[in-house]
Amino acid sequence: MPLKTPGASRRNFLSTAMAGASLAAIADPGQAAAQSVGVKPGDFPDLTIKEAKIYQTDISGFHPLNSPDHGLVVSLTTASGLEALYTLGNRNATPHWLEWAKARLVGKSVTDLLSTISSTSGLKANFGYHANGRPPGFGGKRDAMLGDTSVFITDALTGSALQTRGGGNWPNWYTAAADVLLWDLLGQTVNRPIYKLLNGGVGGSKDKIMAYASSAHHPTIEEYAPEVVRAKAMNFKGYKIHPGPGQHKNAKGAIPAYVGHMEEIRQVRAAAGDEFVLAHDPVQAYNRYEAMAVGKLLDELNYAWFEDPINTTDMDGLIELNAALGLPLHVGEFIYSISDFAEYISKGALNVVRLIADNVGGISGGMRVGLLADAFNLECTPHNWGNAIDIMLHFHLELALPNCFWFELPMPPETADHPFMNTRFRPDAEGYIHAPTLPGMGVDINRAEMDRRTKSILR
Repeated sequence: MPLKTPGASRRNFLSTAMAGASLAAIADPGQAAAQSVGVKPGDFPDLTIKEAKIYQTDISGFHPLNSPDHGLVVSLTTASGLEALYTLGNRNATPHWLEWAKARLVGKSVTDLLSTISSTSGLKANFGYHANGRPPGFGGKRDAMLGDTSVFITDALTGSALQTRGGGNWPNWYTAAADVLLWDLLGQTVNRPIYKLLNGGVGGSKDKIMAYASSAHHPTIEEYAPEVVRAKAMNFKGYKIHPGPGQHKNAKGAIPAYVGHMEEIRQVRAAAGDEFVLAHDPVQAYNRYEAMAVGKLLDELNYAWFEDPINTTDMDGLIELNAALGLPLHVGEFIYSISDFAEYISKGALNVVRLIADNVGGISGGMRVGLLADAFNLECTPHNWGNAIDIMLHFHLELALPNCFWFELPMPPETADHPFMNTRFRPDAEGYIHAPTLPGMGVDINRAEMDRRTKSILR
């Protein structure tokens, strides 16, 4: 049982950094959680992981935003009876996650695991002891059978001085999923939402975030302008274009996609009005020339940001774009190491740090990236996309970090609704999404419906 306890400028740089104190809380989550409710960690119920399992659910008829979705829901249960759930079926490939979790998590305490499982920083050179390109005790065949992606990364770097420190989890989608489950269990233990346990310098004072509507990749140019009008009517305070093929409806001939995207940009601004917040995210689709042409139009029409304009690996191109354009670049969904985030920031390849928690070590890693951005007085914009658990995961980061101001919500909002999750995200009359009140992850699971859809349980 749980423990019972009593938008400013377009670049919008911040002035306060709380990274030092906050990282201490991340280093000892159990102590921070205990202090938040005025108890000692020794007063917690038994938080030993007793069982890991996977529910194979039937989600036929449901069209997930993150595709494909195989209906996999991973679970950790403590000896005291708490259970955390996380949808794994629509994420990066994690074969044999159950075997990995049984070998790495079962029999260990939630608080001990949280202090160590996400403590790495990605690929770093090792010039001290064991500087041989492989971490001490490397067992390639055994770990590969468990599906540990960090081993594959290390194996590919054999002979270099790079290695994944502490076993590595940047990216390691196995430990990222485990990290989220462990934070969920810790929140349930102290009967608080996760964000109230994350010391990002705001002291749990945030209770709502302003929402913007995030479009799908529509087939035709003419679909975007009517949608931004609908978004305004639903009280959203911003709208982001995800461009599609960039073609006119019923056109007799094709045009270059980026040219069609520029027409979408014009039509959306005309429909939204001069003061409505707009953004554009081609998801790395452009080359440098196309991105420059589109970016100059975005500047001219006072768009608020340009997200992932070109391939993230083209750092020189991002630096060139950033120097030439007035609006900020949002970059980071395809960065997988905290050291790489630092390099992109320091070299001026981005203005706002974007992140996907799965790619950076879960909640613990997401906090580290957000606080790194804050140390440079930059905003952070976690990626809200997918089902209620996907979105809520990033919402906790947005609520806990001092440099997050926007809540991304797929448009239309019902596309994020899930058949066995009662949680629904909709902006209120003033355009805000309100913080969860349920403990842990805070997603209201319809357990009866989930059980009805469960075809098998892997143990």
